[in-house]
Amino acid sequence: MDEKLLSVFATLFIVIFSGCASDRSEDGRVRSVVLGREIESYYAPKEAAGALGDEPGPADRNEIMTLPRALSLALMHNPKLKTFAWEVRASEARALQASVWPNPEFDLEVEEVGGAGDRSGFDGAETTVQLSQFIELGDKRGKRTKVASLENDISQWDYEARRLDVFTSVVKAFTETLAAQERLRLAEDMLQLSGELAETVSQRVDAGKDSPLEETKAAVVVANARIRHQQALKYLELSRMQLAATWGSTAPRFEKVSGLLSVRPIPAMDELAGLTEQNVDVVRSSLEVDREKAALELEKAKAVSDITLSGGLQRFEEAGDNAIVFGISVPLPVSDRNQGGRAEAAYNLARAREEQRATRTRIEVELASAYHALSNAYAEAYELDQNVVQNAERVFDASREGYSQGKLDYLNLLDAQRTFFEAKARYIDALSSYHLARADVEHLIGCGLSAVPGVHEVNAQQNE
Repeated sequence: MDEKLLSVFATLFIVIFSGCASDRSEDGRVRSVVLGREIESYYAPKEAAGALGDEPGPADRNEIMTLPRALSLALMHNPKLKTFAWEVRASEARALQASVWPNPEFDLEVEEVGGAGDRSGFDGAETTVQLSQFIELGDKRGKRTKVASLENDISQWDYEARRLDVFTSVVKAFTETLAAQERLRLAEDMLQLSGELAETVSQRVDAGKDSPLEETKAAVVVANARIRHQQALKYLELSRMQLAATWGSTAPRFEKVSGLLSVRPIPAMDELAGLTEQNVDVVRSSLEVDREKAALELEKAKAVSDITLSGGLQRFEEAGDNAIVFGISVPLPVSDRNQGGRAEAAYNLARAREEQRATRTRIEVELASAYHALSNAYAEAYELDQNVVQNAERVFDASREGYSQGKLDYLNLLDAQRTFFEAKARYIDALSSYHLARADVEHLIGCGLSAVPGVHEVNAQQNE
């Protein structure tokens, strides 16, 4: 084979293969909003095999569970969160694949073989060896890569949305468990106190100071207190199971939760209005619009015909000669100019813009509703703590003392006792409602209320 032809053939081979190496995908983690950023979350490893194998139980038996510990366990072990983490990796792989060049093709063609006479065998064969390369025009590869990159961004924010869902569900489940513990403690106090008062009533009946009917009333109060205690016990068991489920455990291994139910000042609604821009659904809807814009540009580019270049070497065995062959193939856009694809992409872009508006409206309404619940719960808890519970306790203590001295009848004592314990139960409910609503508000704005500008001013004013 002629050296000049070999050189041309090698050059053609190098040119076709140059630029075919795929762009490497960036190994960046998903972006995180402010809320819970300091807590390590599960990120899928690069190699799927790294996730295989049984994981040890995340919570030690008899552990006293705190909120930071529960959040850490859930964000590292929640099964649903892990599925979103793997979807991020899958979208990264799709983005990588979208960026690669099409492979060249190797063609071998042999003619004038196996005939009769001089054309028998390979004596008169004509052999053509060539490489062909499909070349996309209109920057389709760049536009396709941009679409895939935006889809990867969307999958990252899908993960972020699920991470916030897990974060909020843990806060709520922990709050419910802590409140259930307080209700159980209150029920135990009620049961113990009812028993003590029943003993006092029995002594007064035996001494002839009270009617036997009062002893029956006391027994009814004890029975009701026992029922409430059993109900509180069962509800605490259910709350503990729901908390453990947030990190994928089928049964709670911790002994109890440790924390404090209290209220903190909240910022004014005006301070929260602009923070919805960092809501994960709002960010995601903006990315959806960007993705549909990129998809429309890609569909427009598909209307540009691509070409296939080919080149190689032809060998004539009969004459012992060689020749270069080359060609170009271009489809003619006679009927298919991707009209339907472009129209569909335009419609999808219009849909994404409407969904973006709908998402912003929905988040604003949800924030207003959650803030209303938070404000009411804060006001109720503050009023109960400052004016109701303490006064009800003083009335009950005075009534108990008055009954033991014979100054008040048992009916007045029961009324004071019921008022006191109902006030304490209502206070626990108000504290729970406050924390549940606070979790909803923080979920919607993507950050803790303590980080909102203006909350410190509100705190100072309320402390004056």
